[in-house]
Amino acid sequence: STLHTMAFVSDDGKQYILNHDMAGLFDEMASDAMNAQPKDLIAHLIGFLEKKKNASVKIECDMSVETITTQPIAGQVPGTSGLRKKTKQFMGENYLANYVQSVFNTLAESGVPVAGGTLVVSGDGRFWNQEAIQIIIKMAFAAGVGRVWCGNNGFMSTPATSAVIRARGQGFEPFGGFICSASHNPGGIDDDFGIKYNCENGGPAPEKLTNKMVEWTAKVTELRFCSNIPDIDISRIGTIELPGGRSVEVFDCVEDHLAVLKRCFDFGSIKKLVAHPEFSMTYDCMSGIQGPYALRILEGELGATRGSCKNATPKPDFGGPESAWHGHADPNLTYAVELVAEMGLNKEGLKIDTGKPIPKFGAAADGDADRNMILSSQFFVSPSDSLAMIVANSNLIPQFRSGLKGCARSMPTSGALDIVAAKMGIECFEVPTGWKFFGNLMDSGTHYFPDKKTYTPFICGEESFGTGADHVREKDGMWAVLAWLQILAKRTEQAGKLVTVEDVANEHWKQFGRNYYARYDYEGVDKLKAEEMMKAMADKAGTLVGQQFGGMTIKTNDVFEYVDPVDGSISKNQGIRFIFEDGSRVIFRLSGTGVAGATVRLYLEKYEPKEGNLGLHQFDVVLPLAAVAEELSLLEKYTGRKAPTVIT
Repeated sequence: STLHTMAFVSDDGKQYILNHDMAGLFDEMASDAMNAQPKDLIAHLIGFLEKKKNASVKIECDMSVETITTQPIAGQVPGTSGLRKKTKQFMGENYLANYVQSVFNTLAESGVPVAGGTLVVSGDGRFWNQEAIQIIIKMAFAAGVGRVWCGNNGFMSTPATSAVIRARGQGFEPFGGFICSASHNPGGIDDDFGIKYNCENGGPAPEKLTNKMVEWTAKVTELRFCSNIPDIDISRIGTIELPGGRSVEVFDCVEDHLAVLKRCFDFGSIKKLVAHPEFSMTYDCMSGIQGPYALRILEGELGATRGSCKNATPKPDFGGPESAWHGHADPNLTYAVELVAEMGLNKEGLKIDTGKPIPKFGAAADGDADRNMILSSQFFVSPSDSLAMIVANSNLIPQFRSGLKGCARSMPTSGALDIVAAKMGIECFEVPTGWKFFGNLMDSGTHYFPDKKTYTPFICGEESFGTGADHVREKDGMWAVLAWLQILAKRTEQAGKLVTVEDVANEHWKQFGRNYYARYDYEGVDKLKAEEMMKAMADKAGTLVGQQFGGMTIKTNDVFEYVDPVDGSISKNQGIRFIFEDGSRVIFRLSGTGVAGATVRLYLEKYEPKEGNLGLHQFDVVLPLAAVAEELSLLEKYTGRKAPTVIT
């Protein structure tokens, strides 16, 4: 009877069953039913499960605040997406607590309504995730927080956290949230951990706030804990009631994100595509947090064949050294080796023989599920092109049925988006790397900036496999995949035959031309040497205009600086740009997401008009630009590297 009941229970009830000890739960259900002797057993069991899902547990404990003396810890400076260090460093005495206290001190100083407010706390499931959450919960209540929201098992993807802040309950109930994640960086006791704070709009804290947090890390002397609160069981969905009206609410980590995505897309249309006799798909979660979301959405809601979602069990080390990707859950040609091979390509993006049928659609996510990678059979579409193609086809996505008003890209991302935006007659912005820079543009014209122009509905993206829109304030790997599936579904309906990603790409290039593009990553280089190289190029800003390199004439050489059109803030030193008269670009940046050493990122781009040769391999086309980049930077001299670690 219990198993039969599963066919009638709501999705949330089923999720409760899946998240708990089956044997223990069934014993409890059987005992309850035998005691009650109900006339309608099925209805009774359904009611039991629904009540269990929302069960409250009361904990009596001492809520007094303990103050502990501490000292500032040097180097607690967030990068482009939060504070990331080695896990063992975070596990060191007061390291996490110092930073969390500095955040709460900043919030209090900035007038954020922490007292009695709601705070979201979750993470990507990496090693030490649950321990960190318990520390944050105790510090949150000491700071006056009234209610903590947490995904079951402490799980929540980065885009889902943004969705929860913006849409759960009545919407915009929390004042912010902590995300325990180092994104695509490997997890494990010998690898990386991270934390970042998102504001009440669901987006990463802006620089003006993170700068204050950094100031506090340099002067924090006291930590405040509700030390007597026992560790909260965050594996069980329900509410944990604490003295003084405080509470921790644990809920299904998928439900809110799914609800938001259902408002963006026509799931019925996508389901028809998935059921098309010629369509097949594969999705690699790379043992990151996307697993529960992919299984529920792609296989559960959309009907993808069972097993379409690979590596869908989140692991604290993202698969670790023994995995094909060595625990580096980063969806690109180098690390997503299983997906790339299944789709009939090698790490250079060249076709290989798989000896078996190749899926028509392939995708992958990173550790915290905010990145995406899109492929079709033996075909890879670059993130820059993917962004431009989604914008060009945005009229096929219900979220943009009223028309797209604005779009944006990070500075290193190719100019393919600019060409599309110009033809569509919509505003297009070039911002520094870091999703927080898109936030103001999406909030322009809202109550945050009521006197500014409205740019939403809005789509934005980065070359580093991040794509998203204004439904949340983070890049969203699942949104990007559904956007592509929606485009393919509508195009297939219109054509009367299956349309693939490659079909859309070829048609796009014939209309707009092609921006051949590649990124070279030089990982783990000596930081001082890398900074010396960057400074040498910066010192030459403006002095190379008119000079020729590799047969091309330089039009602009500068250090990119961004003046935010919404709040007027200025972001300096955002990368070195060499722009040539034919539109080609060579860009250098130091990455802000690494932990050990420095990562030099080199971006190469060459535009080919629609009348030109559009069928070449992108890495071959930009190879001459790599030689020009070496001449401009003397990279080998400074770093000792003759070849990049990763090419994407």
